[in-house]
Amino acid sequence: MANRVLSNYVRWLLSEKLNDEEREELRSMDDKKKDDAFFQDIEFGTAGMRGVLGPGTNRLNRFTVKKASIAFSMYINETFKDVEKKAVAIAYDNRWFSPEFCNLSAEILNDYGIDAYIFDSLRPTPELSYAVRELNCVGGIMITASHNSKEYNGYKIYDETGCQLVPTKIERVIEILADLPDELTVEPDPVEVRGVTHVIPSSLDDTYVAAVKTLQINPKLNKKGFKIVYTPQHGTSYENAMRVFNELGYEVIPVAAQCEHDPNFGATLSPNPETAEAFIEPIKLAEEEKADLIVMTDPDGDRCGLAYHTKEGEWVRLTGNESAALLIDYIMSNKAAKKKLPKNGALYDTVVTSDLGRKIAKSYGVNVESFLTGFKYIGHQIDHYEKIGGGPEFVFGYEESYGCLVGPFVRDKDGIQAITLYCEMALFHHLKGKNLGQAFDELQKKHGWHKATTKSFMFPGSDGKDKMNKIIDFVRNNPPAALAGSQVIEFYDFLTDEKLDCRTGEKTHLDLDSSNVLKFVFDDSSWLAIRPSGTEPKCKVYVEGVSPVSNEEATAKALALIKEFCDFAGME
Repeated sequence: MANRVLSNYVRWLLSEKLNDEEREELRSMDDKKKDDAFFQDIEFGTAGMRGVLGPGTNRLNRFTVKKASIAFSMYINETFKDVEKKAVAIAYDNRWFSPEFCNLSAEILNDYGIDAYIFDSLRPTPELSYAVRELNCVGGIMITASHNSKEYNGYKIYDETGCQLVPTKIERVIEILADLPDELTVEPDPVEVRGVTHVIPSSLDDTYVAAVKTLQINPKLNKKGFKIVYTPQHGTSYENAMRVFNELGYEVIPVAAQCEHDPNFGATLSPNPETAEAFIEPIKLAEEEKADLIVMTDPDGDRCGLAYHTKEGEWVRLTGNESAALLIDYIMSNKAAKKKLPKNGALYDTVVTSDLGRKIAKSYGVNVESFLTGFKYIGHQIDHYEKIGGGPEFVFGYEESYGCLVGPFVRDKDGIQAITLYCEMALFHHLKGKNLGQAFDELQKKHGWHKATTKSFMFPGSDGKDKMNKIIDFVRNNPPAALAGSQVIEFYDFLTDEKLDCRTGEKTHLDLDSSNVLKFVFDDSSWLAIRPSGTEPKCKVYVEGVSPVSNEEATAKALALIKEFCDFAGME
């Protein structure tokens, strides 16, 4: 066992600040668990902290949350010196210890003279973003681990615009964290006039739901006989989603067992809309009820998955890229028909998002800007243009991982907005005699067939990060010239913020923030990217196969690219 692991473990075991339960959990750890719990301090990355719950320096617990809250409080007081009365909004999801972490964060903010606004119970991430703006707060905290399994929780921080902190801001928080004593020693330094904790009034729910309802494009569509099965995956969106469904007149059947705010996620095999396991129970209910559509939100309510019923009687899931492409076309075509599509409209996506959405947007004359992964960049750009004035008008923003935004009164991805528009879109096509699969085929016939997929690799433990970084460094220093019979024509290194034209040797500055991401574009317009997670010991490979001929050819291309690349990089 490494010296760092052993010294940290002993330091925790002997600490008088631990309770009996925490100390007993430490004693029950085998060497592998000790290594993972103590080989490093839990990372405060570009999206805050996310980790397994439990005692340890590399775990999410009351001590690591306390230290993060102290650092954030110090950052706020340093950044907003001229603001006489500072406040931060806090929300939390259904996970273990989420309410406790919320209250702990509020107490520490109060110690530093900062007011806290907390909800009376759990709320989704997008409503936290909305609350920051509505309550004129200088920041926000969201206690959530998003779609991760029950063992996890997380801590995300927001700026005064309701957006997660971009690197130029988060770097200062990380610097403050690094200068603080260790998580067991650090204590807040209370000011003379403490802040006050307020309960957010229910009127904020009312205004949020009212804002979501304004996003409808065709509100008078005939909803009779169109059945929707909905699940919040035990999470935060149930109340807001059902309220929106009911007020808009949809016939919705919720998956009752998955509507309970259960921290154990007891009625689902996975709370992640990206997995087939998440759809098992909704599909069973949809079969019984002869439903037309399945929609789900993830536990913190910022992402949305959906599945449609084919004419052959099967249920087919759409990926985040596919569902977003359909929604982009629906929004833009209908707004154009109503002469409501702005002439200087903008769509925002990420560098690992499908090209199909970009092609659709450009076909309607909408400009596209692509950013690094992380919805904070999209939120930040909305705020940037809003402040300078005269810039592009936001139309839509999305990531490939089921997150999108329609109305910029929220500055993060919003699952409630998504299901509102997805249901309207599906109903629109249903009334024309088409399911979403048929509508998507029509899109691809027009713009070319695109098959985007991902593959994830976990790198746990003290040597995991080193293994992951070595793989990426190997690829960076030995970029492939060709894969699966296709030549690489462009090589993007987002760490150096450069694009290399492999045909001419010319390098171009990208003007994006630095991130350890590599991307290869091939001569047939297919592409592949590799990116380590900012919050988990995980590396993702993204690929999109493109074909002018068929979906089968695009799929075969994507699978061949990802296989050859993983063999080349030594990723099993």
